[in-house]
Amino acid sequence: MFGSVTGEFRDRFFAALTAAGMPNIPEQFSVAPLPHAILHATLAEIDAFIGVFERVTTHPAWQQMVTSDAPPIARSKRPEVCFFTAWDFHLSPEQGWQLIECNDNGSGFLFAGLINRIFYELSDLRQCKALDPPPPVSVFTEHIATMVKREAEAFFGSLPAGMFLILDDAESLQRGKFRQELLLLRDIFRVRGWQSAVGAADETQWDGRRLLWNGQEVSFIVNRSTDFFWQADVFTALRAAYQAGSVYVAPNPFTYATRSDKRLLEFLSLPDWDTDLGILPEDSAVLSAHVPATYRLRENNIEEIAGKKEEFVFKPLHGFAGRGILNSAEVGRSRLRRLVKKGDGYVAQKRVPKPLLQGKTIPEGLALWTDLRVWAYRGERFLLSSRASRRSDTLDLNPPGGWLPTIVAR
Repeated sequence: MFGSVTGEFRDRFFAALTAAGMPNIPEQFSVAPLPHAILHATLAEIDAFIGVFERVTTHPAWQQMVTSDAPPIARSKRPEVCFFTAWDFHLSPEQGWQLIECNDNGSGFLFAGLINRIFYELSDLRQCKALDPPPPVSVFTEHIATMVKREAEAFFGSLPAGMFLILDDAESLQRGKFRQELLLLRDIFRVRGWQSAVGAADETQWDGRRLLWNGQEVSFIVNRSTDFFWQADVFTALRAAYQAGSVYVAPNPFTYATRSDKRLLEFLSLPDWDTDLGILPEDSAVLSAHVPATYRLRENNIEEIAGKKEEFVFKPLHGFAGRGILNSAEVGRSRLRRLVKKGDGYVAQKRVPKPLLQGKTIPEGLALWTDLRVWAYRGERFLLSSRASRRSDTLDLNPPGGWLPTIVAR
């Protein structure tokens, strides 16, 4: 098959993805037509880890402590559970698999489902009995709809009459790499007879008892905004509806503050706060083994961290898509002090090497470093995706890098 990876097969694969609703590849979205196999035994360990993560982050003591200094809108407990939460891992040859971060509003879950299945169908992987077939696209999209239906019925008691609104920031709706994914999700809803649209927060209005979009009542919001605490004025209507409890919104400020805010990585990786957070010793052992030591930058730890900065990657607390990440060469004591003084929240996370993409199908001389994204809902894994970067120290998905077809090997 991969004798023609740069020719006929690649072209057929990219054309099939575009026909299924993805952007033009590779001009608008980068996909590397190389299979990335993840061992079933590794996934079993990661599944158990996600179970621990769920147990810890839903514990009342955890939620109370981590929201105590969050913005007021994030302090009230909410029942919503995001159906596209993604855990990002580095499968380090030296350190074993490590959680780098959790994303409650991770992009790419529909694209990944298409990439995995279409590659499998077009390639000769179907002949390999040691691989688990990715679910057919129709089965995968039905699973997405089932999760959404479960969330809606749990919140309202039945499917709501109002609109299912997929909400993102205005700029992302115009130029974002995943705007077509939002249209695919909208169409999944519409096929099932659910009123659905894609819109921005500044297009919503609050009439005192209902959230409206273009004059239509909104009941259920799939939130893709990266303004995690809805602090901008454009979120005035959404904040009012959310605080009134009249709409379902996931993810939301409460889920972000309790699950995916990067400051939580310090609590997950270090045992210092276990008693206050209600973390059991056996769960703490799992977390500390698989979450690299992470420290929130403070005045009292700058000197120590700066002295061994080569061991760390520096991440903004509320960054996303790799934005704001600083490597050790970009920081020193003075810059770290300025970040703390300005109030720019950062964490220093122990560096975890990414593995090179391996296999007989990898063209000679091609070096691509991979990460793994595991998608789960209520503790149950339903999707894998991964990416190949041209650089080992940051995320560069330009060709020949990009999103990878990801499969499970027994």
